[in-house]
Amino acid sequence: MIITNPHRTDQLKAQLVALWELSVKATHDFLTDEQITNLRPFVEEGIRFIPKLIVHYTGSLPTAFMGIDGDKIEMLFVTPDFFGKGIGKTLVQYGIKSENISYVDVNEQNPGAYHFYKRMGFTVYERSETDDQGNPFPILRLRLGTNQTNLSIRAD
Repeated sequence: MIITNPHRTDQLKAQLVALWELSVKATHDFLTDEQITNLRPFVEEGIRFIPKLIVHYTGSLPTAFMGIDGDKIEMLFVTPDFFGKGIGKTLVQYGIKSENISYVDVNEQNPGAYHFYKRMGFTVYERSETDDQGNPFPILRLRLGTNQTNLSIRAD
């Protein structure tokens, strides 16, 4: 079940932050535990203030969430127990059809995410050496349905 802009209770926010942490630890092996801890306040703020929060539930528990600002996916995380079950794909397809999303950024050091979005029809249009907080984690900026640039991408 997908719920768009659920009431952001303290309980839901805590569940989503815990889900984020499990997902990041399973997919972002380039981050240390300390770096993940340092990113937590940004995630908490993002969950609290993102204009569109879409949560996927299995039973009564959130198993994935996506945050959208304008036409861009700002966050998409699936709990590891549900990797490969189509939940991320369902959320992105919902975002494309219902929210007109066209953009997403991914860490270059997370090739699984890059390949996931590539399968969803996104291509790289820009690369940044640092993330939005200025950390040395290269970011691939992707857009839906465009030709890939001549960038040298390590995630391929």
